[in-house]
Amino acid sequence: MTKGVFITGTDTGVGKTRFTLGLIHALKKNGINVSGMKPIASGAQWVNGALINEDANLIRNSCNNVPPYELVNPVVFEPPVAPHVAARQAGMAIDIKQIADSYEALASQSEFVVVEGIGGWRVPVSDNDTLTKLVQTLGIPVILIVGLRLGCINHALLTAEVIIADGVKLSGWVGNLLDKDYLYKQKTINTLKQRLTCPHIMDLDYLVDFSPNNLIGQKYIKSILEQLDM
Repeated sequence: MTKGVFITGTDTGVGKTRFTLGLIHALKKNGINVSGMKPIASGAQWVNGALINEDANLIRNSCNNVPPYELVNPVVFEPPVAPHVAARQAGMAIDIKQIADSYEALASQSEFVVVEGIGGWRVPVSDNDTLTKLVQTLGIPVILIVGLRLGCINHALLTAEVIIADGVKLSGWVGNLLDKDYLYKQKTINTLKQRLTCPHIMDLDYLVDFSPNNLIGQKYIKSILEQLDM
């Protein structure tokens, strides 16, 4: 049975794509056949007659066997706005079953699927549903990316609390330093380690040179695999 994990964050722009790409590359280094997915993306450009989101395309090109773009990113919108707003503007509805079918197609050709969310945990995808319903439908655990900066403790604790209350397994959290001048990185990490009930997987330093191959070391990938029961 193919395993998978959903990568969510305390907000938009906190490093979900960075960690997703790093995890895909680290799993590949460990001999695991990996696919990646960004089910819903807003903010895309027309390329050869098709809407392409940059992050989704990076994820697609990182897969062991590069799948069709529409499997990696089945729902994509041109304007960089919340997905339910973009869908309404486009006169369409986001179909969670369609996304789940794309996930199953990727899972059928992989040992593991890394799925990156959009925004935070409670992002609306329709007038009635949030991203939560998608994760519940896929039935995979979650890793929470915490953007380390002022205010992140509250965001992290609330997000973790809601994920657990929604009946979804929270496998762990990752800190990502967003502000290079943030003076309280370690104190923030220590507070979150004390208060969050899920494992602390690792921390990512402030991004200078992005290289997915060097983001996640061997000692961390072992910890991640253990949390995901692999």
